[in-house]
Amino acid sequence: MTSTAFAEAARAAEQEMRAVFPATPLMRNDHLSERFGAEVWLKREDLSPVRSYKLRGAFNAMRKQIPGQDLFVCASAGNHAQGVAFMCRHFGVHGVVFMPVTTPQQKILKTKMFGGEQVEIRLVGDYFDKTLSAAQAFCEEAGGHFLSPFDDEDVIEGQASVAVEIEAQLRRTPDHIVLPVGGGGLSSGVRSFFGENCRYTFVEPTGAQSLGKALEDGAPVDVSPINSFVDGAAVAKIGERTFARLKTVATDSVLHLSEDRICTTIVEMLNVEGIVLEPAGAMAIEALSDLADQIKGKTVVCVASGGNFDFERLPEVKERAQRYSGVKKYFILRMPQRPGALKEFLNILGPDDDIARFEYLKKSARNFGSVLIGIETTRPENFQRFLGELDKAGFTYTDITNDETLAQFVI
Repeated sequence: MTSTAFAEAARAAEQEMRAVFPATPLMRNDHLSERFGAEVWLKREDLSPVRSYKLRGAFNAMRKQIPGQDLFVCASAGNHAQGVAFMCRHFGVHGVVFMPVTTPQQKILKTKMFGGEQVEIRLVGDYFDKTLSAAQAFCEEAGGHFLSPFDDEDVIEGQASVAVEIEAQLRRTPDHIVLPVGGGGLSSGVRSFFGENCRYTFVEPTGAQSLGKALEDGAPVDVSPINSFVDGAAVAKIGERTFARLKTVATDSVLHLSEDRICTTIVEMLNVEGIVLEPAGAMAIEALSDLADQIKGKTVVCVASGGNFDFERLPEVKERAQRYSGVKKYFILRMPQRPGALKEFLNILGPDDDIARFEYLKKSARNFGSVLIGIETTRPENFQRFLGELDKAGFTYTDITNDETLAQFVI
């Protein structure tokens, strides 16, 4: 399909969607615009009926199969499942959604809510590859249509409706678009629509660099094991069809952001703007800090791809953000077992320092004990003074803040 034909197909898909849900807003963000000296706009896919862009691809793929097909199958534990469920209910067709047994109840319940009686959920496998295999086997046996979350031309075309709306709402092509990347459905669709008429930045989590590694190798490659924290973009292998549309992008247009760093934007957007974003939905916004010199004076669109955030994760998100920002650290402290030692340690704390965790792990000797201690402060520089005072007082300690293996067990 030529670029012109693809753009027309995306426009046609977008027009068909208007009978189902309204366009998501494109909103200028004053806070970010002022900070970066640019016109920063947020494409708010978190405000779609299922709080992500995934229903677009599901809609477009399903409408092309109906009325000849009335059974649709997918494997997903997140936004794709909810988009498929929503569309099954809209079209009045039967859907079977396969999810891992470990899927949180919140996601199962939301998928049931969107699909109603039209959707059946089957929990299969501890890991997604088992879930996917079961879904594909069932689909072939039952004669259904398998709905890929990204590696499908109709899905890519449907996700490109995001670009159609951006163009119409901005009334022109933006100078720069920042996109999150998982399997590549959204990014390949938007790039295929706008072509070379604007600049792109593609953002991946450090723990799932499917596009970056594919560009290095010249073909999709499995980057397992991956870090699943940024669940909306934690894909081990980019799609064959999506990579075919992205294989010519420059490697320096791909950014990799650490999972902890992404958390700083989730917290900031919640506290400053009152916007609830999931980790994948925050990636494009966090990337602006790396693009400050490139975007000054430009019109920039960040796609906030989703807002399906489970608030039970908020303590972990805050913890990760504080650790990345350098205002929270954890230490194993060797505490002398003598009167006054604890008081001596407490006197080292500054006026802005606070003890967030204090736990005796064990007595390593009659005269000493190991203590896990977490310290929060207001500025990273405060730790320089604190550690200097610890050294001066002769305390022995180990900073375990960035020791991921140890942190899993004691933090």
